[in-house]
This record gives sequence, structure tokens and C-alpha cells, in this order.
Amino acid sequence: MKVLVIGLGGVTNGGKTTLAKKLQKILPNCDIICQDDFFKPESEVETDQRGFKLYDVLDALYMDEMVKCIRSWMNNPAYSCALTEVTQTACINPKNTEDVYILIVEGFLLYNYEPLNELWDRRYFLTLPYEECKRRRSTRVYQPADTPGYFDGHVWPMYLKYKNELEENASNIVYLDGTKPQEELLSRVYNDIIQELTKQRE
Repeated sequence: MKVLVIGLGGVTNGGKTTLAKKLQKILPNCDIICQDDFFKPESEVETDQRGFKLYDVLDALYMDEMVKCIRSWMNNPAYSCALTEVTQTACINPKNTEDVYILIVEGFLLYNYEPLNELWDRRYFLTLPYEECKRRRSTRVYQPADTPGYFDGHVWPMYLKYKNELEENASNIVYLDGTKPQEELLSRVYNDIIQELTKQRE
């Protein structure tokens, strides 16, 4: 039994969750872990001098728990993974991939935490230009809600900071344009994963 761990990272509102769910429907033996599920409670998230809650940093997340969760899945993916009827009928199964299990980990801050970096088989990073990202973010409702100036004062600067770190230090990341049609992005990532599955079976 083999496992494939796919990172789907990038900018807030870049389409990570939508893409992950679409991939899950058409890939064999596929599960998703969402980084958003590992946020600390609001009371444990630091506040800066401007009153902004610092959610877009690693310290706002239980990253150790996230790593444990991924490793637990890697040790026993068959227990976690259950093919739905939709998956079985929609899936174009490449030959002999039934014993390969796929985990898609999606989140905004995946590749800046060293213990995670040894786990990836493939890494993708969705980008958006500033105006489009801000527009999409303004249509979403968050708990707690974004305060006035939060996007420009915290969210976007942290995105640029971590993206710059990646570009300086990380390799083997495929950057994807989040303004492209979802079906185009889906096709690109799906075909890559199928190639990787084929390699795993050789």
C-alpha cells in the first residue's frame, strides 16, 4: 500500500477548498485535511498594537497537531478512506492504482513549517493579484469577522511575506494562477497527480 500526499496551498480565497473537493470526487482513494480546522480559539490568538487578531501566522495554528493528523493518515489511510458512490462512478481509474491512497492537504500556510516539508509528494500554490483577492475576501463571512483595514493591515502583508520566503527557500512548488477557470486548474492538477500515481506503480 502506497500513499501520495499533495499540498494545495496559497493565497486566501484563491480557490483551494473548491479545487480540493473537485479533485476528491475524481481521484481514487482520496481524503482531504484542511488547515483551517487547526486554528487556535480566538482567545489564544495574539492581537497586535492596532487591535488586529494575528490569524495569518503559524502561531495562530496548532501545527504540531496538523502534522500528527497527516502522519496518522499516512500510517493507516485505508481506515480513513471510504470511496463514495460518486467517487466510484466519476473516477477515471488509472490501471493498478487501487492500492495507492491520496491525501490532499489544503491551507494558506503549508510550506513555511519545516516538519511538513518532508511529507509532500507534490506541492501547489494558488496565487491571486491584490485587487481580485481583496474583492473575493470582501464577499466572505468570517468568524470572527474581518475588522476594517484587516486585509491591508494583516492578511495581504502576511501572504506576501510567506510567499517571498517560499520563493527564496523552497523548490518543487508549482504556482497556479487562481484567476484561471476552475476546470482548467482541475485538469492541470489532476493530470499531474495521475502521472505521479503511475510513477508510484512502476
